[in-house]
Amino acid sequence: MNSEKMKKGTFAITQLHELKILRKIVDITSSDLDVNQTLNEIVKIVNEITGADSVFVYLFDERKKNLVLMASKVPHKRELGKIVLKTGEGITGWVAKEIKPVAIKKNAYQDPRFKNFDVLPEDQYEAFLSVPIVYKGKATGVINVQHRNPHEYSNTTVNLIKTIAKQVGGVIEHAMLYEEKKVKAAQFDSLVKVSHSITSQDYLDEILNLIVLVTAEMLDSKICSIMLLDGKKNDELVMKATQSLSEEYKKKPNLKVDSSILGEVVKSKKAVTIDDVRKEAGYSYRDLAVKEKLTSMLAVPMVVKNAAIGVICVYTKEPHSFSDEEVNVLQLIANQAAVAVENTHHMQDALKLKEALETRKIVERAKGILMRMNNLTEQAAYSLIHKKSMDTCRSMKDIAESVILMDELQQGVR
Repeated sequence: MNSEKMKKGTFAITQLHELKILRKIVDITSSDLDVNQTLNEIVKIVNEITGADSVFVYLFDERKKNLVLMASKVPHKRELGKIVLKTGEGITGWVAKEIKPVAIKKNAYQDPRFKNFDVLPEDQYEAFLSVPIVYKGKATGVINVQHRNPHEYSNTTVNLIKTIAKQVGGVIEHAMLYEEKKVKAAQFDSLVKVSHSITSQDYLDEILNLIVLVTAEMLDSKICSIMLLDGKKNDELVMKATQSLSEEYKKKPNLKVDSSILGEVVKSKKAVTIDDVRKEAGYSYRDLAVKEKLTSMLAVPMVVKNAAIGVICVYTKEPHSFSDEEVNVLQLIANQAAVAVENTHHMQDALKLKEALETRKIVERAKGILMRMNNLTEQAAYSLIHKKSMDTCRSMKDIAESVILMDELQQGVR
């Protein structure tokens, strides 16, 4: 660096230096670093290029439609993940919206687009360079460089950071998706483990309510609900769980399988998406959707052993185009929920069978006692127990236990 460039506050970037920087970027793009490690490496590289007093990296939150501070040269542990900008807000938001860099030599805080955060002392710095991180033609984040004193950002510096931002855009996107999947997998693994321990209808209701709650959060949906076939004629879908606070939504009428969109999901065992349920002619609850401010819907069948036993639906407040990943995630959840329901039904059937066998043993024993005491035939003894059960509105098991107890008392007296 010569003295003239030092006075201007710029760094001389030689071709050799630039080549080294690009090699480091290649290393990042081919590594298995997580999001935080990737961002920290980017901060280091940008700092090496610019000699900056501050380097920030903001990432775009697709669900909340805003930019979030995710990495910093100077430690900002309390602020990371909490400093938020809307698209178009501040210089950073403007850069993300317009997908254009901004370089300000001095008095950056006087720029009409500037937004100040009291918790960030860097906002008082003079020079400001902001470059969009671009992936597939969209801004997925922003890299900000700041200097305390006036500083001229050369075209070479700006272009190099633009190149870096473009190269790492895909890496960051994939790393974020991987992190999201890990979180979703951990949440869902917990649900699966709990579902395998279900042994009664009460527990089933709890797990279904937990599933809709976690699913709504995972997919950022306004409402998630589970409807199951009624279990008798299987011609209606019945609301079983929803995280909606609306009593009207919770108590919405059953749906006929043969004349509803959700019924078609069950019959076809295929997912269905609707852009706007309020305008969909075949949707059964359009008035309720308007009242609850529901727009887009994704519905998937709950399938177990190649049979659909119900449907899980998620609704968004704003128009939303559901991705293949969202459909696949919800289908996975739906199938695990179906397994939970099926396990519960099997357990209930097993308990009923066990109780029936125990009742039969007790009734057989009571029949033997009556046959011995009253010289009755087997059929007559059975009829006597059955008649007593009908007359007293008590179960045959209770009557049989009374006969056995009476016999034991008489045997004890003797």
